[in-house]
Amino acid sequence: MMRKKPVLLSALVVLVLVAVAAALSLGRREPAPAPAPVPRPVVTETVDETRRAGRSIPGVIRARIEVDLGFQTIGRILSRQVDVGDRVQEGQVLAAIDPDDLHGNVTAAHAAVEAALVQLNTAQATAERARELARRNVVSTAQLEQAENALSSAEAGYSQAQSELIRARDAEGYANMTAPFDGVITAAHLNAGAVVSAGQPVLRLSADDELEAVIDLPEAAVAEIRPGDGFQVWSDGDPQTVVQAHVRTIEPMADAATRTRRVRLSLTGESRFRLGALIRARPATGGQDGLTIPIDALADPDGAPFVWIVRETGGQRRVTPQPVTTQSPEIAGRIAVTGGLAPGDEIVTRGVNSLSDGQPVGISVRP
Repeated sequence: MMRKKPVLLSALVVLVLVAVAAALSLGRREPAPAPAPVPRPVVTETVDETRRAGRSIPGVIRARIEVDLGFQTIGRILSRQVDVGDRVQEGQVLAAIDPDDLHGNVTAAHAAVEAALVQLNTAQATAERARELARRNVVSTAQLEQAENALSSAEAGYSQAQSELIRARDAEGYANMTAPFDGVITAAHLNAGAVVSAGQPVLRLSADDELEAVIDLPEAAVAEIRPGDGFQVWSDGDPQTVVQAHVRTIEPMADAATRTRRVRLSLTGESRFRLGALIRARPATGGQDGLTIPIDALADPDGAPFVWIVRETGGQRRVTPQPVTTQSPEIAGRIAVTGGLAPGDEIVTRGVNSLSDGQPVGISVRP
């Protein structure tokens, strides 16, 4: 029985040595390779020859001269002879207010003149008697001065009554609203039956002999434009007919809601645009269409701008930085590219500041 103990000890030693060898062999195994990074999905755009609407601003054809017409006196609108879109001639009656009240004002003013005339005649007769009695030393100087003052007051009252009569007669003539020039009615603010105050707009009249295009631009785009700069204007219905224009004025105040400033473009030569027509405009570039990209596709726009181009290498899509040269201004969220890109290049348009050179990307997704 005592001989079995060395055998058991030997077996235990062998088992320990085997376990240690196995542990050492496991420790020397090569680590498992890290999983390949999942390609990041990106939003891309294929650069192409820009259509005219790609980098253009919507606008409208407006008249250079527009006026809001109102009555020069208070009253109730009796009739309105024109509507929006009607062409009118200078001197044509456009609307009328109820003349009854105005006629009553004339009658009252005429009666006031008659009463003032009676007072004037009475004051003149009283002053004459006072002068005659004063020559005879029958009345005092104070009484004579009182009569003279009453005469001066009556004369002033008569003059005031006459002025009121003239004003009432003029106001009676304001019952009819007439066109100050030839044009088109572009807005109607009130209808027959409404009570208006003096000067309240009733109609808007636009002269159609001199038209202009009106567009609204953000502050960044306005900073690159000066009066006299050339623009091209066209309508979506006839994009092949391009009319040359130039910047006439840039309004100094921005719109409180949109934070844009209104730019007025004078049309040159003959144009077939009608008043109120919807148009598109863009800065003149010698009549050549260029390449444009979204402004969000530019990385480091204040330094050396570049874009990320997607290229397929070995069956894998990867991004590569590509320096570009741009041309201001930014219009409708896009900017012109004058160098560095070619038609057909696929560029990343979102998240450009979180990419690295050679980074694998997935297929293009919608934003």
